[in-house]
Amino acid sequence: MIIEMQKGADEPTIQRVVERVKEFGFDVQLNVGEEEVVIAVLGSNTGIVDTQVFEALPGVERVFRIMEPFKLASRKFKPTSTIVKIENVEIGENKIVIMAGPCAVESEAQLLSCARIVQKNGGKILRGGAFKPRTSPFGFQGLEEKGLKLLAKAREETGLLIVTEAVAAEDVGLISKYADIIQVGARNMQNYRLLKAAGKSGRPVLLKNGFASKIEEWLCAADYLLNENNGHSVILCARGIRTFEDRTRFSFPVEVIPVVKRFSHLPIIGDPSHPSGDFRYVPAVARAIIAAGADGLLMEIHPDPKKALSDGAQSLTFSDFSRLMRELKDIAKAIGREI
Repeated sequence: MIIEMQKGADEPTIQRVVERVKEFGFDVQLNVGEEEVVIAVLGSNTGIVDTQVFEALPGVERVFRIMEPFKLASRKFKPTSTIVKIENVEIGENKIVIMAGPCAVESEAQLLSCARIVQKNGGKILRGGAFKPRTSPFGFQGLEEKGLKLLAKAREETGLLIVTEAVAAEDVGLISKYADIIQVGARNMQNYRLLKAAGKSGRPVLLKNGFASKIEEWLCAADYLLNENNGHSVILCARGIRTFEDRTRFSFPVEVIPVVKRFSHLPIIGDPSHPSGDFRYVPAVARAIIAAGADGLLMEIHPDPKKALSDGAQSLTFSDFSRLMRELKDIAKAIGREI
């Protein structure tokens, strides 16, 4: 249920409405805009309370129910698009933010070379896996805290922000000490303990969609994060879904970008590397994602993809990445945005 307060409603009036909501045992989340305040009434049994109970309160403009299962990620709760601000970087609105780096942090030399090329080409965020969830237990599992320290060193040298994945709830505290953004990967989209821990971390969270998840399920997962008092600091990342097609690693339905923007206020970026599974397809998918209106990209690059310990086949060389960045800047300009 959503309670829209009248424009200019003062703090005591808003608090009286909040207190009335809590008398029913419901939780609340406030969306404080420049001109009005919206109160989300949260609980499993809000349907038993008539909306007129709250409509009669002083300062209330209107009350309505959100029929979708996702609430806090919905545009009905927050009609204006959210811009996630991290230091001097804004994700959403007019600027397109590029996040790039190796799939896995392997060494200082490898990571720093990636960071420098990302910075040189206008990227703002360095990605790199310190903890790697691998399909096989015999695959490279990451350097863990050593990898986090290398990411922090790369940030110190280049000024790039850092995004890295948390694979377990117990790792969130450690990762929060080093990362600017915590990534929750496709395998963990419905790992609710991890979502709650990441939401409480105080860091923005980049949330990928699951291998076979619906948009509705993805936005419900975002609600888990938003419900843990992290404001609106959630960035959605479309990375394709598993279909019957086997010529690519996954399929990327590009229409997910405008659909999410229609129903959610959260910024959305795209990952062209994982659905492609092959570096030869990555540029075309990346161009399509930007043309469809995404707020950024998350891409994998490597100084020598043939020697990569993880996902080398889908990683761009530095020269391919630089060429793609020039193309993306032209596309961004053509649609009235910029990188």
